[in-house]
Amino acid sequence: MDPTELTEDPRPVAGAVAPEVASEFPELRLLSLTLHATSPRSPREVRQRLKDLSDRFKGAQAVAMRRQPIPWAYRVFYRHIGLDPETDRPPMEALALDRLLKGHFRSQSLLDDALTIALMETGVPLWALDADTVHGDLAIRLARQDEALGRASTAPPLPEGGLVIVDGEGPVAVLFGPIAPGHGVTPKTTRMTLFALQVAGVPEIFVEEAFWECVSILGAGGP
Repeated sequence: MDPTELTEDPRPVAGAVAPEVASEFPELRLLSLTLHATSPRSPREVRQRLKDLSDRFKGAQAVAMRRQPIPWAYRVFYRHIGLDPETDRPPMEALALDRLLKGHFRSQSLLDDALTIALMETGVPLWALDADTVHGDLAIRLARQDEALGRASTAPPLPEGGLVIVDGEGPVAVLFGPIAPGHGVTPKTTRMTLFALQVAGVPEIFVEEAFWECVSILGAGGP
């Protein structure tokens, strides 16, 4: 299937960034793309691609990776928002460490494998929401007083002033953090909203390539 047939809009769209956030991080961008897709077990060709990626990625690459431009850009941004990349590792570094500890990239589901491959091939992390739980456009802002992460009864409280991703009704994810309970992709999901965070030093073409990689792989499992 042509990956463009899965998407409701073939190009990622930019979400709003609250003025107080944009003034501090003028190059921070939120991009999202909604598509019709499910997340079954990965087909053989995707599992093989994950295996080939595991075989190519060795300890030396992991050590050198953080000095590459895109992983370095995310490390710098982590420090700017008060995260220590040595303990709260940026997504690509966290995935690389997991690969070294487990000896391979373990196939989990079509979506998880697509996110892994897209991240390791481009350096740009993507996240996914169940699109039917998203109301309105995504945006970045600061968490407000007494706000919770999501609308489920189990939604955890958010620290006021933290950076969050919101839809029209409230927070659905923490910036570079967890997805809100009840908003993640499940076996019942038929529509997904992928989103990426572009920071200073990350070229737009790499972000677009990450989306394309992910959508292409999700297309292997059918809509």
